[in-house]
Amino acid sequence: MIIKEVKARKILNSRKEPAIEVIINNKYSASTPSGASTGTHEVKAFTKDVNDSCFYINHKATLKGLKFETFDDLEQIDSLLPKIGGNAVLAIQYAILREMSNNEVWKFLNPHSRSIPMPLGNVIGGGKHTKKRSTSIQEFLLMPRAMSIRDNIAVMRHVHEKAAKELKLKEMTDEGAWISSLSDTEVLEYLHKTLSNVENTMGIKVNFGIDMASSSFWDGKYYVYKNIVKDKGAKLNMAQQIEFVNKIVKDHFLCYVEDPLNEEDFDGFSRIKKTTLVCGDDLVTTNMERLKQAIKSKSINCMIIKPNQIGSIIQTRKVVDFAKANDIITVISHRSGETMDTMIADLAVAWEIPYIKTGIHGKERECKLQRLADIEGIMHG
Repeated sequence: MIIKEVKARKILNSRKEPAIEVIINNKYSASTPSGASTGTHEVKAFTKDVNDSCFYINHKATLKGLKFETFDDLEQIDSLLPKIGGNAVLAIQYAILREMSNNEVWKFLNPHSRSIPMPLGNVIGGGKHTKKRSTSIQEFLLMPRAMSIRDNIAVMRHVHEKAAKELKLKEMTDEGAWISSLSDTEVLEYLHKTLSNVENTMGIKVNFGIDMASSSFWDGKYYVYKNIVKDKGAKLNMAQQIEFVNKIVKDHFLCYVEDPLNEEDFDGFSRIKKTTLVCGDDLVTTNMERLKQAIKSKSINCMIIKPNQIGSIIQTRKVVDFAKANDIITVISHRSGETMDTMIADLAVAWEIPYIKTGIHGKERECKLQRLADIEGIMHG
């Protein structure tokens, strides 16, 4: 395909913050999200701001006439990163990829894929995702194990509704997870008990895990919990934090722990027992050099993939491939400030990424789950 026309415009994401949408050849569009809990090593979403990036794309960038036939051709857009930022580069690449594939990106990239990722659904949350009184742990994540994505979606919605009813919860984080005034350990105990009952009644096993986002409550010396046990806070040093994480993994059979230590603590990560998925997000930020350091120090066995952390779909693919080659499990993820774009669902299928974080509630989360259900239907239809 050849770019004949390109238009960029400002839209609002799920947090009502400025985001970018790019439309190629007046038909194929894409948009990119932004995070609240961001790693220090992420690229800038926009070099200046979204308006500046839109103006550059619309009036200064020489995109018309560029030809794209294969995925690797998208590397032509990477040179714009210093001028417009990672979110803008990705929006252009996504839109071009949709044009090349006629909106069937997964099939264009990997027509033989039969891999639908397992969802990680945020059911109760806190941390930087809300300003209300909440847990220090940022996300409590459901990991349903049904064979069908439709069944996994159904059981996540069931637990989401069940938690609201039983805990009398009414407010949500900006990712659509319930905000609870319970302590961190009380929420762990609730989910441990509840999910056992769900398996008995629905016949679907539901594991669970957490995203601690611990850099958000690390003060440089201690991990400062507002409410670690009923009505009691705590300050844990590094050794105590490692002991606490290993204990809750064991006590509650957690299958997944994301960012259990601050984003520079490769050594601390290495001391979290790998009996579970120990996942790096802020630690790695979809960055090849950070990933190599994490592998060398044996810090993780799992990592988050967020394309706009590195600001290029080409570089994202290189990181995914390198992780796989080194037996690191990958989890492609939404951001807290999401848009209606569903590209991460297509990429998860095309790149055979085993897990996807999308959230459970909210149109910007549900559209990605629906895209996976649609792809599953095409595969089996």
